[in-house]
Amino acid sequence: MKAVSVIPGKANSVHLRDVPKPKVSDSPNGRGVLVRVLRVGVDGTDKEINAAEYGAAPAGDDYLTIGHESFGIVEEVGANVAELAKGDYVVATVRRPGRSLYDTIGTYDMTTDDVYYERGINLRHGYLTEYYVDEPEYIVKVPQGLKHVGVLLEPTSVIEKGIVQAYEIQRRLRVWHPKRAAVLGAGTIGLLATFALRLRGLEVCAFGRTQPPYLNSDLLGQIGGCYHSTKNTGLAECAKEHGPYDLIFEATGYSPLVFEAMNVLGKNGVLVLSSVTGGGRSIEVPADRINLGFVLGNKVVVGTVNANREYFEIGVKDLSQGELQYPGWLSKLLTHPVKSLENYQEMMNLLTTAKGAIKVYVEVAQMEKEQREINVRASVASVSS
Repeated sequence: MKAVSVIPGKANSVHLRDVPKPKVSDSPNGRGVLVRVLRVGVDGTDKEINAAEYGAAPAGDDYLTIGHESFGIVEEVGANVAELAKGDYVVATVRRPGRSLYDTIGTYDMTTDDVYYERGINLRHGYLTEYYVDEPEYIVKVPQGLKHVGVLLEPTSVIEKGIVQAYEIQRRLRVWHPKRAAVLGAGTIGLLATFALRLRGLEVCAFGRTQPPYLNSDLLGQIGGCYHSTKNTGLAECAKEHGPYDLIFEATGYSPLVFEAMNVLGKNGVLVLSSVTGGGRSIEVPADRINLGFVLGNKVVVGTVNANREYFEIGVKDLSQGELQYPGWLSKLLTHPVKSLENYQEMMNLLTTAKGAIKVYVEVAQMEKEQREINVRASVASVSS
């Protein structure tokens, strides 16, 4: 079968290769689930892996199949799988457990191991291929009514983790009911963070560099958010008008903005960081003022990274609620489809050069066609038995 892969450590090595098709029996104890991949979202992580900034091949291989934002349909299950069935739409999680205590209890996204495992990113092959096999513990069922936006579940899980952790931390306050939030960044993660916070009833101001009006600012307005360009208005100025912010969700990839956010975070507020910044940027900050504000204001900073199953399941609930509350909005995030794995160069070019791209995704197979084929096979098997 086909797979889009890179040679880790070699820049611009993305290529299409033939790899063995997995089998249900590849997972032990009859717990294998064979999934036909339908769509895979791609983002800056895939671009950075192709630039050889990070990423490692699984043991025994010299290549890494990329793609961590999966969406597919179950084609076959092992004898001891009761949680899933043929024809189920599913999304697979990204992290896989290591050896730490946190890994053993299912919170593998909180691992303390130096070595970590992420499908499509580090030491595990990803989903930009035709099929994959995994165990049901790492596969989340998606309602049929969400099949058109199911590829958004993985990035949604990242913001869900950050928001849930913020609320969990602030249980210490007993009566924390945030009213106002700021989202730094208006890309895919920023839009989804605004979406999730609006579902929770918060007033949300989002910030980005691009001057409005443009698609992203329009989308924010459609769900009741406001948008400000940082070229025109600073965080501190907006905080005077719309703040103080009880929660700030950072999704810019520009680390200096974090320290500005620390300055405008309200008392008892939480700053959630989601950007993975691998550069060496240094700036001068008002350290004493930030420190004083955090100590006297009982403020918190927390990071969020690839989530465990719990946050994927919360994401399913929010996507479902969002389809009811803001019908059709999520589909508008899927701006740049790429037809088939063979067009992997187009995929990479879109990640680098596409103006106005919110979510680039690869259509690996057609959903309706795959569903019909699986139903036919299931019917034939039933008649034969």
